[in-house]
Amino acid sequence: MDGRRRNPYELTEDTPVYVISVAAQLSGLHPQTLRQYDRLGLVSPDRTAGRGRRYSARDIELLRQVQQLSQDEGINLAGIKRIIELENQVAELQARAAELAAALDGAATAMRQREAAVHASYRRDLVPYQEVQQTSALVVWRPSRRGQSSD
Repeated sequence: MDGRRRNPYELTEDTPVYVISVAAQLSGLHPQTLRQYDRLGLVSPDRTAGRGRRYSARDIELLRQVQQLSQDEGINLAGIKRIIELENQVAELQARAAELAAALDGAATAMRQREAAVHASYRRDLVPYQEVQQTSALVVWRPSRRGQSSD
């Protein structure tokens, strides 16, 4: 969360407040269609203690999307269910990727800080310095042959 306390009476798009008749009217669907979508698992509203359905604004939007896919695109309900599942999976994976990217950024920052601390701890006064002279001399090496004396 963002650290602020939420008002317990604040409505969000996930707050289940609409009874089935209102949800049907808002979505442009018949209440029986909403019941069928619930049975098929396309849109699953929250339930009250008495088992009555309560739809949220997000549920209403999903009902509209189901209707649009069914009527305008000609997709059957099984296909719509699969589309919704895949969209939910994509959203979850995107959220996970964002979490991992943030963790990676944090780890990279920590690594750079540790690397800088190690470099700062080097004792440069202990490193010997030798000047190397470059020469153009050529050295020829000849291996000794077995059995021959070196005189």
